[in-house]
Amino acid sequence: MDYFAGQYDVAVIGAGHAGIEAALASARLGCQTVCFTINLDWIGNLACNPSIGGTSKGHLVREIDALGGEMGVAADANTLQSRILNLGKGPAVHSLRAQIDRREYSKYMKHALEKQDGLDVVQAEIVSLIKKDDLWEMKTQLDCVYKAKAVVIATGTFLDGKIYVGDKVYSSGPDGMFPAIGLSDSLRNMAVELRRFKTGTPSRVNRRSVDFSELEPQYGDERVVPFSFSNEKLPENKLECYVTYTNDETKRIIMENLSRSPLYGGKIEGVGPRYCPSIEDKIVRFAEKERHQIFIEPCGLETEEMYLQGLSSSLPVDVQEAFVHSIKGLENCKIMRNAYAIEYDCVNPLNLKSTLEFNDIPYLYGAGQFNGSSGYEEAAAQGLVAGINAALKVQGKEPFVLDRASSYIGTLIDDLVTKGCNEPYRMMTSRSEYRLVLRQDNADIRLMKYGRELGLVSEEKYNKLLEKLELMRIERERTEKTVIAPNSEINEMLVSRETSPLSTGCKLADLIRRPQLNYAVLTPFDKNRPELPIEVFEQVEIDLKYEGYIKRQYAQIAEMQRLEVKLIPEDINYRDVINLRLEAMEKLERIRPLNIGQASRISGVSPADISVLLIYLSKNKLA
Repeated sequence: MDYFAGQYDVAVIGAGHAGIEAALASARLGCQTVCFTINLDWIGNLACNPSIGGTSKGHLVREIDALGGEMGVAADANTLQSRILNLGKGPAVHSLRAQIDRREYSKYMKHALEKQDGLDVVQAEIVSLIKKDDLWEMKTQLDCVYKAKAVVIATGTFLDGKIYVGDKVYSSGPDGMFPAIGLSDSLRNMAVELRRFKTGTPSRVNRRSVDFSELEPQYGDERVVPFSFSNEKLPENKLECYVTYTNDETKRIIMENLSRSPLYGGKIEGVGPRYCPSIEDKIVRFAEKERHQIFIEPCGLETEEMYLQGLSSSLPVDVQEAFVHSIKGLENCKIMRNAYAIEYDCVNPLNLKSTLEFNDIPYLYGAGQFNGSSGYEEAAAQGLVAGINAALKVQGKEPFVLDRASSYIGTLIDDLVTKGCNEPYRMMTSRSEYRLVLRQDNADIRLMKYGRELGLVSEEKYNKLLEKLELMRIERERTEKTVIAPNSEINEMLVSRETSPLSTGCKLADLIRRPQLNYAVLTPFDKNRPELPIEVFEQVEIDLKYEGYIKRQYAQIAEMQRLEVKLIPEDINYRDVINLRLEAMEKLERIRPLNIGQASRISGVSPADISVLLIYLSKNKLA
């Protein structure tokens, strides 16, 4: 017998990284919200690698924080080791990555949900979803019925999940959790286009069985940078990571057992991530490589479990044991959890709007791996946007959309909804045309105003940003006015750095602009340098050094935004647009872009098609 359990403004199905941000955003915007999870004790589980951030992903976490999300704060509170990646390159690709205590992170997020006003957290599996009388009706496995005006689906890898290890196949979610069974059928009944994707995870081993004398230690940065702009207590480096490598014996074992892999035996239907392949896939695809790097990473302070980054596999257990034991430092290691591949249902993101609402199903949103992406950070970013927009729609307010010029989040969502993905989508710095402007260090400057306008960022936090901006302005002016006089000491330093000595006075700003120099080496000669937060000096230095490039990029952004403001009516009939090619017509009808800029990025829509569309809109006074 059905039992009516309650009605809400917004319901979030799933409490992984996407579900957490969606539920918190919705509740913080004043909507009565419910969040469903199969297991309360695994909220925010780091089911794969115990880390947050990384190349381009660190950008996403800082943008989430600037908009008022929770991931950066939670990561800072549970950091084991922190490093900035790509420091040998320019600031556009610097990315923060932190090893995380996975169980403490989960506990932190569980408590964050529990103490949020306006949010109920329920352990339940949603097995059906139907629309009745302008409300979504959700039924749990125990026949409890919940109703909501809007629903965000954030099911991660649980949706009809199947685990593969060699010839063993069974229904399961990640980490031994129950799978979500039944919800896929409800979505198919609504004509939602589902497909199968795959991801995987490596073995975990007992720290006590690892021979660290054979491994290369990897330490955290001396200066720790937090993810959250509001964090006044810096995270600490508490544990080391280690590096080792595969070898010829590892390769031999894998190649001799390749026929036992479900990936190569044809059992796995789902498409896996190109940029995070299994070890057997790497051995086959990069046969010329003599070795592959393996990172051995801690899972927490109160556990001996360590994660073997780079050894993801779906080979049988005996083969896993053999190739793991062939690696230096792991010869006698005890495997605590075996590697596996997991296959799951997800949606084609071409069926979503930039708000992450379904094109043809109002008040239904998707987020995270359900949308075909991979990664905790990509999921959290989408969850935040979906949760915000679900709440705004329920409240009858204008939607919140970030474009490519504003953020990595905007780039991520734009890629998904206009280009789609044939494999799990992973964010990379190369995906952004504007990465010199969209750096991780200025995410607060770019996005916090939106977080404040929405009501997700506190006045106190926003005022700190305004203070920082004023300090930057004053310091920039000072560098343009301060003149450094020539003397033997500064000229000796300049020559040693292979840059021209001074014969007359030179502005401090011009010295900072030289590629060989920076604030740090000029400090002894800058007698009036004020005491300021290091972040202020970093921002001023980047602005000075890359001034020309940044101006050029802003000009490109202005041109892009010129097309973005040309909106396309939602009810346009593309079959009425004369001379529009059939392929373009079909793509535009299916994706239904919001504006000309978005339409121009759709695969299969040519510049000639855009010209035809612009003429049609102008002729009919629609743009």
